Amino acid sequence: MYIDIYDAIMEHRLPAGTKLTEQALGEIYGLARHNVRRVLARLAADGVVDIERNRGACIASPGEREAQDMFELRQVLEAKVMDKLAGQLGDADYASLRRLIDEERDAYMRGDRPLWIRLSANFHIELAKLAGNQLLVEALRRLVSRTTLLISTVDSAGQQPCSFDEHKAVVDALRDKDRHRAQQEMARHLDQCACRMMARGSRRFDLRTALGKPNALGTSPVNNI
Repeated sequence: MYIDIYDAIMEHRLPAGTKLTEQALGEIYGLARHNVRRVLARLAADGVVDIERNRGACIASPGEREAQDMFELRQVLEAKVMDKLAGQLGDADYASLRRLIDEERDAYMRGDRPLWIRLSANFHIELAKLAGNQLLVEALRRLVSRTTLLISTVDSAGQQPCSFDEHKAVVDALRDKDRHRAQQEMARHLDQCACRMMARGSRRFDLRTALGKPNALGTSPVNNI
């Protein structure tokens, strides 16, 4: 259940603001409600689900102020990542990062939006992992996951919420051991990501289908708006 819901959120099959009821999820997965609560609590710790007292759980839908605060914090943390990585990476590290960027570009060009979104987010997490600070990795994983929710389901022409070309510019600066340029490129990239955020329109969907669980029993689908 955790993997299904997390993937559906990150790939925008479940839109921000979606209510996740313990009863509906328990019926879909055949689990007791206390097990569902454990999964929702873990998703909340990841920053992709919000749990409010007496209101239950829903997929996080950051407002404008929170979005500004998150990108401001990402600027600070990812500048630190650049500082730690410049001059410290080996050939195998650069090759791995270039492969990730190539996979991101390929997914985008093939129109595989879910994979592209996931790879775009993973790029930032992989950089943090290379920096070797687990607390930094955990902090950025939460921030990256939550800011990924801000990407619109439909991009305006010619815009990419998290560009692979900008990722390449960051890696090129790191390869050249240019700490200042690497920090500049990352700062510019995060500014562009923030500027590309777009409002999401509401839409109707079937919870079972979004989670990859077809309605094999013939019961009524669980609809959300």
